[in-house]
Amino acid sequence: FPYTTLFRSIFNIGRGRLSKEDMEEALTDTFITLWKNSDKVKGESLKGYLCCIAKTKTLDKMDTIHPPSDTDIDEIDIADDHSLEYSVEQNDINNVLGEIVNSLDAPDNEIVMRYYFYYQRIADIAAVMGLTPENVKVRLYRARKQMKKLLALVLALCMIFALAACDEEGIWAIGVDTDQSTLSPE
Repeated sequence: FPYTTLFRSIFNIGRGRLSKEDMEEALTDTFITLWKNSDKVKGESLKGYLCCIAKTKTLDKMDTIHPPSDTDIDEIDIADDHSLEYSVEQNDINNVLGEIVNSLDAPDNEIVMRYYFYYQRIADIAAVMGLTPENVKVRLYRARKQMKKLLALVLALCMIFALAACDEEGIWAIGVDTDQSTLSPE
């Protein structure tokens, strides 16, 4: 499990909230915790154990630097409603992409996760999964093609539902004709 992959995971969690030095400290704390608890770790679970420690240490570091506030919710002034909306939309997009990646067959879903989410190099993915680098490239290409088709389908469905949910001013409202079980304008 490469050192740089673990640092990338810490970077993704702490990006924008921690300095590089704080992230390096979280990485050091990760290895210290591993050393102190080495008797509890089995060989095959090392990677998962390291990732969990790294996530916890990074979040702890973030709480130390930016402690959670005890501000009353009524005192919070939401300055930009668009940023909240953007955040919700990004969360929805991430959920859809996660579902699309999870819908891929094994080992393609794991290859996509390793390459795009854990930023592993193709050679490293090939070595860990017992594949050739060329095979990993081909699987990534085919997975991207399949994800593109699925994403186009999701987008088309979203557009259909958006059109169906509009009002009578030239836009449709959703209504179900229970006799024929089809969508019809209200």
